[in-house]
Amino acid sequence: MKNKGNIFGLAWHGAILLCAAVCVFALLFTSCTNYKGSDAFVSEKVEKEDKNDKNNDKDKKEEEPAAPEVELTDPLVGIGGKNEGEGGNENQQSEAQQPQQTGTVLGVTEDAGREYLDKIIFLGDSTTYGIGFYYDKGYTDLCPPSQIWTPSSGTLTLSNQSTATVVYPPTGAEIPIVDAVTDAKPEIMVLTLGVNGVSFMDEQWFVDEYSALINTIKTASPETKIILNSIYPVAASYKHIDSISNEKIRAANEWIQTIAETTGCKYLNTYEILVSADGTLPESDHNGDGIHLSGETFGKVMEYIRTHAYN
Repeated sequence: MKNKGNIFGLAWHGAILLCAAVCVFALLFTSCTNYKGSDAFVSEKVEKEDKNDKNNDKDKKEEEPAAPEVELTDPLVGIGGKNEGEGGNENQQSEAQQPQQTGTVLGVTEDAGREYLDKIIFLGDSTTYGIGFYYDKGYTDLCPPSQIWTPSSGTLTLSNQSTATVVYPPTGAEIPIVDAVTDAKPEIMVLTLGVNGVSFMDEQWFVDEYSALINTIKTASPETKIILNSIYPVAASYKHIDSISNEKIRAANEWIQTIAETTGCKYLNTYEILVSADGTLPESDHNGDGIHLSGETFGKVMEYIRTHAYN
């Protein structure tokens, strides 16, 4: 009986030890399985996030508009860049990096004729006043005073544009520019301004005043097509050439072209048909004072306007 009791006791202790071993093994197995499972979950989550990020990037790229095709028809576009064949792979630029054609500068068109000129209101300084003046002197290829807006003094200084008035041809009254535009709603306006301003206005002042005038016109008559005309060169004999020099005029014309680009207007480069090889207005093309064009020269300007029409 004693032996049987011992055997039973040993069996009982053995069973307890076996159960404890099974429990420990189960706990260890379960812990390993959970860790691997967590690690797999993390890896799967990261992989999914990477895929989502890639898909999102793809969606963003698909949403971005493609760069417009570049058509280098303007000789000013791309000046200062490398010639074809230079720079190796640098020539293989993306379309977004290529210089863009703005279409701001009015190019050559068929002669739009008298009908086109009749649609234009000319607003400007004394270099604009001469158009109507010479028309009354028999230069009927120009435009009549009814299409010319200047102050009674004959000149509009850019720095004074916000307070300036013009003689309004339909009534003869001198009224603010905004009132004239609001009433007339011109189909086309050609602005020739800034020759006086180059003597004392810096670039920012010049740009701010010109842009403000354009905004005034656009607000008063949104459908009006606005053309910014270049400033004409002056002759070597002009007595104020030190303060109104051709160098300053060329710089201002660049500002005007930029203003046209940023405000959605057109730029008319009449300067190119008036400047001589030495960078001045020929002595035969002014009225004797070195700055104001002659009747014949205004005829050249009108022809240029007709053959560089705003369609």
